[in-house]
Amino acid sequence: MTWAKTFLQPDARPGMLMLLAAILALVAANTPFSPFYDALKETPVTIRIGDLLIDKPLLLWINDGLMALFFFLVGLEIKRETLSGELSSPSKAALPAAAAIGGMVAPALVYLAFNWSNPAQASGWAIPAATDIAFALGVLALLGNRIPPPLRILLLGLAIYDDLGAILVIAIFYTADLAVGSLAVGAAGLMVLLLLNRLRVRSIVPYALVGAIIWVAVLKSGVHATLAGFLIALFIPLRLPDGSTPLKKLEHDLHPSVAYFVIPIFAFANAGVTLTNVDSAAAFGPVTIGIALGLFVGKQIGVMAFAWGAVRLGLCRLPEGVTWLHIYGVALLSGIGFTMSLFIGSLAFDDAAYVAPIRIGVLSGSLLSAIAGVAVLAFATRKQQASGADKETLGPAQIEELGTAQVGENA
Repeated sequence: MTWAKTFLQPDARPGMLMLLAAILALVAANTPFSPFYDALKETPVTIRIGDLLIDKPLLLWINDGLMALFFFLVGLEIKRETLSGELSSPSKAALPAAAAIGGMVAPALVYLAFNWSNPAQASGWAIPAATDIAFALGVLALLGNRIPPPLRILLLGLAIYDDLGAILVIAIFYTADLAVGSLAVGAAGLMVLLLLNRLRVRSIVPYALVGAIIWVAVLKSGVHATLAGFLIALFIPLRLPDGSTPLKKLEHDLHPSVAYFVIPIFAFANAGVTLTNVDSAAAFGPVTIGIALGLFVGKQIGVMAFAWGAVRLGLCRLPEGVTWLHIYGVALLSGIGFTMSLFIGSLAFDDAAYVAPIRIGVLSGSLLSAIAGVAVLAFATRKQQASGADKETLGPAQIEELGTAQVGENA
């Protein structure tokens, strides 16, 4: 398979489109187009219905509105995988869950090691703890069918649990002062969704209408509005008595819009950082270094350590055809934070002085993780293919002896 064909694989397209959007943002922010780029993001967008007023710049409509659709899709995927997919049993879920926990704890500790003494900077500890599903899977797809299928499922499961952790972090640590009245409206809306679910309502329209009310209520409550998208997804029915699957249909219909529009738009709006006037404090300061090393070093240490611990404790085992070198490659790819890291960074810091350090740290850490991950997985697949070719030249007795030796090594 040529590189051109690989880049056009369905799994690779969203990640490549996101990368292109980020490159365009960097170009726009560092050329004479910079004033137009900034003006576009700050364009005021106002919606008023009676006394209800939502007045935000375009950037916040993207981060609060479009990203709610992204979290809605994540919620649909988590519910489906938990109820009927690859995460539906403890044995299947243990390895990606353990890897995800380690992949959140270790990067946060690495970041705090550089920023512990400054309380304001320490609030960004969750930035390198996030993994970008679309980008990570897109990079993995570059290796084509040489990658064992269970490895993609492992990375997907890891990223799903990672997103669930990010949602909890946003809800607990990055929530402003709460407006009780708005929260009550949102809670009432969730009760209506529960009723629709119990009544086995098949049409998506009622869910969408109630969901819009919930999103506005959460937006006005002080809780970040994107969490509304995740909560709404949990009430979409997976399967109805007539055999229909509203959740799967909605997930299938929504995925192209999120992958090819929402995420690239977010990347374009948030990845642009002016590099021409960046001083050494921004490029090599503790926030930048903490994020970059948290993604590149912390992720691989955390994922490998917790995955190895889960296997050694007998909670799970490696999928068939997957080696520890494959796991290490996935651990590196999990350091691609990009969308989620930039998003959490926008919540962690209000001071514009931190915009450049956040974006430089996220972009550099994600790029290093992507390059190293592809290199390790390419080496792992070549090694596995070479091992398979060697086995073809062995006799039955020699193959049995080799298998016994490998079992001894893995014990």
